[in-house]
Amino acid sequence: MNSRERVRLALEHREPDRIPLDLGAGFQTGMHVSMVYALRQALELDDPGTPIKVIEPYQMLGEIKIDLLDALGADLVGVNPPKTMFGYKNEGWKPWTTFDGTPVLVSEYFNTQVDQNGDLLAYPEGDKSVPPSGRMPQGGFYFDSIIRQEPIDDVNLSVADNLEEFGLISDEDLAFFGREVDRLYIETDRAIYANFGGTAIGDIALVPAPWLKHPKGIRDIEEWYISTLTRRNYVYQIFEQQTEISLQNLAKIFEVVGNKVQIVFLTGTDFGAQDRAFMSPKTYRDLYKPFHKAINDWVHENTTWKTFMHSDGAILSLIPDIIEAGFDILNPIQWTAKDMELKLLKERFGDQLVFWGGSVDSQGTFPFGTPEQVRAEVLQSIRDLAPGGGYIFNSIHNIQPGTPIENLLAFYETIQEHRQYPIVT
Repeated sequence: MNSRERVRLALEHREPDRIPLDLGAGFQTGMHVSMVYALRQALELDDPGTPIKVIEPYQMLGEIKIDLLDALGADLVGVNPPKTMFGYKNEGWKPWTTFDGTPVLVSEYFNTQVDQNGDLLAYPEGDKSVPPSGRMPQGGFYFDSIIRQEPIDDVNLSVADNLEEFGLISDEDLAFFGREVDRLYIETDRAIYANFGGTAIGDIALVPAPWLKHPKGIRDIEEWYISTLTRRNYVYQIFEQQTEISLQNLAKIFEVVGNKVQIVFLTGTDFGAQDRAFMSPKTYRDLYKPFHKAINDWVHENTTWKTFMHSDGAILSLIPDIIEAGFDILNPIQWTAKDMELKLLKERFGDQLVFWGGSVDSQGTFPFGTPEQVRAEVLQSIRDLAPGGGYIFNSIHNIQPGTPIENLLAFYETIQEHRQYPIVT
């Protein structure tokens, strides 16, 4: 059984020969560049000092090359938009060093400046003639969005301002997706996970628009959350028009990539905190669900793609509506959040949702635990989620910097030892 077949069976809620493994197919399932470097060094895939490409500078995610996928037996490859969160392409690579000393390669448009506090500033499209849109604190690991909120005039507030970044896909981007999907489909036997962009309704990471030079509309995170109540009709109209655009774009993309893609990322909007959902089921039904359902319905009526939703936190109360909205896959399964016990989720929703992730606690055990604790959590996730299929193994969100390499090696060694169906742990 090859990787593509293995993933297909898991997505159909059947048991393949072994549990499918994902590493870095999406921007929520990869590793910080420092951890990619450490892992490649530990596996002796590179000479010391060999730099790692930063494929997404906002989160400082490292490139997962095919040789690393081969070494770990990973089953998926990813296709992501041609531009980064700062609005430029990854090309013209140049050397750079992170605060922690990791040697990396960054795009030629990765133009930064250190401010008076020692923080690192990043710029939309790498253009230093406009105000910076990202800040990495001195000694930090990621960029945070700089809020560039213009004064809000409610009388003249225009929905078009918050739709500036959404538009019909360009021929250039269509050609890019077509080339990348064809290349990965021919050159590998792995399942293809695609993030085409434009479908993440209300994703708070996208609201500040760090790729726009002069964003208009509501761009302050706090103001946006407040607006879902105080300016609900305005937000609803944004979602309505964004959805119309996304459906047109998906139709154009499907003409180019067809059913070579198996999984499509639709949204990374987080709906949960550690101890509760951000909103009531009623709010989700009224404000988000109609648009999620419209996009899922189009995908299911026109393609064989399975739809992927990412949401951290305690979202148990929302899962029935998430299923009704048509999502096939839920990630990252943050079982440390309230009421998100793996066994309970599998029993209640395992015949309707594919669970993607749910292994080791990325906030606690990975960075601060022991290899034995990592191993125990991997085994528990396999016991609870793997039987009957419908499970893709991955960490709970991206693997964070500072994770001891011994823990990371224990993570992959344990899944390799216990991937085979029938599950025995």
